[in-house]
Amino acid sequence: MNILVTGGAGYIGSHTCVSLLETGHTVVVADNLCNSRADTLDRVKQITGKDVIFSRIDVTDEAAVNSLFADYSFDGVIHFAGHKAVGESVAKPLKYYRNNIISTIVLAEACQRYGVKRFVFSSSATVYGDNEVPFVESMPLLPATNPYGETKAVCERILIDAAKANPDWSVALLRYFNPVGAHESGLIGDAPDGIPNNLMPYITQVAKGKLDKLRIFGDDYPTVDGTGVRDYIHVMDLAEGHVAALDKLTSGVHVYNLGTGQGTSVLQLVKAFEDANGMKLSCAIVARRPGDIAECYANASKAKRELGWVAKRDLLEMCRDAWRFEKNFMGSCLHS
Repeated sequence: MNILVTGGAGYIGSHTCVSLLETGHTVVVADNLCNSRADTLDRVKQITGKDVIFSRIDVTDEAAVNSLFADYSFDGVIHFAGHKAVGESVAKPLKYYRNNIISTIVLAEACQRYGVKRFVFSSSATVYGDNEVPFVESMPLLPATNPYGETKAVCERILIDAAKANPDWSVALLRYFNPVGAHESGLIGDAPDGIPNNLMPYITQVAKGKLDKLRIFGDDYPTVDGTGVRDYIHVMDLAEGHVAALDKLTSGVHVYNLGTGQGTSVLQLVKAFEDANGMKLSCAIVARRPGDIAECYANASKAKRELGWVAKRDLLEMCRDAWRFEKNFMGSCLHS
């Protein structure tokens, strides 16, 4: 199939491009490069030996998106493009509502206009709010604890309603948990601009000496050691989950958790990183971060049952791959 991947030069998008190409799909990437670099796609080609068509556009731009759909005959869309920092969404909610929701509407309208019937949406476990763990797809969604999560929930509702109006559409809403790690080659990985919002790139930058210490946001949560618990999933497992959903989509809307089903605390992840890579990290406990919850991990049995997908890579592998990428490429300022 010929697949449009929005945000395909970004962290999860680039790894999904690798998985798509390795399973025989062709890929067109649309990305405005606001937090990524076009040369990441050169690394994707280096890994796979296959070309990616790249269009530098913002997918909130209706004219640009329509032109792209007119130029290529897409069989499906995987929509990653969007702002994703929880803390920033609390400080700048309008930025998140405008970008994340408008991009989804523009793409859905283009799919309707050009007869594209497969749509895979990059959602998030944040749509569950502060719910009971493990999170199950059948749970009623609580109000999200931050604007980022609210934008994902709103986009899900938009796509559900659009699919009802277009009964031949096949939509997958993939609620994934905390992606970490990098491709085993070390060629692509997570390299955000500025101080990272996510834990693993923060850890690797401290390990590299780029940051002096790891700030841990709160140690008074009702968890095993007081630090927040999350479901960390290797980014290549996550990428393979997107391809499994795309390939097995049937008509209607299908919701899947993509996670390991295992909760890991911040301190447990720090220790795993230290053990995997033979080092000691400098850490400091600071105040809780607005919008965070105590625990978040998946029940991923539905994806296993319906897609034949399970997360295969363990925590030590995630830590080793993340550090390999950091060592190889952060010095050359490669963002992916």
